[in-house]
Amino acid sequence: MKNVKCKLCRREGIKLFLKGERCYSTKCALVKRKYPPGFHGPKGYPKLTEYGQQLREKQKIKRNYNISERQLKNYFSKAKKKIGNTEVDLLKMLEKRLDSVVFNVGFAISRSTVRQMINHGHILVNNRKVNIPSYQVKIGDIISLKPNSKLKKLVEESLSFCAERRKLHEDWLNFDEKKLEIKVVSEPDVERLLKEFNVKLVVEFYSR
Repeated sequence: MKNVKCKLCRREGIKLFLKGERCYSTKCALVKRKYPPGFHGPKGYPKLTEYGQQLREKQKIKRNYNISERQLKNYFSKAKKKIGNTEVDLLKMLEKRLDSVVFNVGFAISRSTVRQMINHGHILVNNRKVNIPSYQVKIGDIISLKPNSKLKKLVEESLSFCAERRKLHEDWLNFDEKKLEIKVVSEPDVERLLKEFNVKLVVEFYSR
């Protein structure tokens, strides 16, 4: 399983944080072998057709946010109906997922662990239990760990690994480390993500 998960990161060319602490160390497969998996991998990433580029970018976003094809397509449909930039609106909805917010602050070192925390009722939104990872947070929402949660120690340990990632989101997520509370203070700034993902290709793929 270790190799399978690491191959996904190498295939997409980005860290998907699927292996916990390993992803934050020099043992990370993408650090040691920054090329695709397979016999021809060392030759580098192959030149793709236009359709191939669209498909690859779609897969990259799906795997980064750990969502299904159906979910991504639904997000695209909602973003397309909004007045504004479809690419920006799509990324904002993905970033405002409850599991994305909790992961980006660093309550856990992998998205799968964050999803389990939410499913099992360890995460509160405005002091109410929310067990839906796709829940869309709003400005003013306060996300916190359930009082007396058995995962408190795990969260505190994870925070030290994720300081760098947390800084990337501090413009819209205000984190109180003592209270273990996250406050949503604005809409997410996705300019950095627009450089990381070619969302235009995803929009083109679903607009065919």
